[in-house]
Order: sequence, then structure tokens, then C-alpha cells
Amino acid sequence: MHHAPAAPVGKDPAASYKSRLGIWMFLGYLVIYVVFVAINVARPLLMERIVWRGMNLATVYGFALIIIALLQALVYDALCRSRERALEKPQQEGAE
Repeated sequence: MHHAPAAPVGKDPAASYKSRLGIWMFLGYLVIYVVFVAINVARPLLMERIVWRGMNLATVYGFALIIIALLQALVYDALCRSRERALEKPQQEGAE
């Protein structure tokens, strides 16, 4: 049984944009994560400090990392879809 893609797959004109955007977003997240690890290595007792509504820095920072990753995924998707639509318009106008 051979299963083909549901939609025809061709060259993605937005591929270079998506790659650059993904790399920059990854590097931004990496900086935030490296700071988290550095605090844990250099000043582990700092992570015990209560910073917000009875939660310590480790908990707040950990949840922030998760939320930032989810927000980055939504921003990445929105920006990529926007670029794809912008690149489709000239092709559609040329076909008419």
C-alpha cells in the first residue's frame, strides 16, 4: 500500500524566509534558556527566591520558558502564513 501526500508538494518559495526566521527564533529562545541554566549553575539558591504569588524563580522561569515556546510557535506560524500569502499573490496574478 503506497500513500502519497494529500496535497501536491512543490517548491516552497518561502523556504529561505522560514529557515532564517526559525533560526533567529531558536537563537532568541536559546539565549533565554542559557540564562536559566546559568542561574542554576552559578547561583542555585537564587532559584529558591519567591518572586510571584508565592512561587519561586525556578517555577516562574520554567513556566515562562514553556509559554515563550508556545508564543514563538504561534508567531512563527502567523509570519510564515503571511509570507506564503504574499508570495502567492504574484503567481496568481501572473496566471490570470
